[in-house]
Amino acid sequence: MIIGSCEVELIIYGANSLKEKRQIIKSIIHRIQSRFNVSIAEVGLNDIWRRSVVGFSCVTTSSKHANQMINTVIKFIENDNRVEIVNCDTELL
Repeated sequence: MIIGSCEVELIIYGANSLKEKRQIIKSIIHRIQSRFNVSIAEVGLNDIWRRSVVGFSCVTTSSKHANQMINTVIKFIENDNRVEIVNCDTELL
């Protein structure tokens, strides 16, 4: 069993309040959950309205598949013009 996890730090454009930030983050999380078989949640910087940390993970049988899943989700986030990835930490267990 291989567990792939990734923590992504984001800058959120267009968010002028915590309410707007949460709407954007919830939208991204929901879209990722509906398209990919990963567990995902906002895991940090909850009270800062232009920054966020989102963590996601997948369980699979090979490290190659785990890397592919993580890279696919990262590319999906990069293509969302509401946010920018500042930092990305990936780990395979």
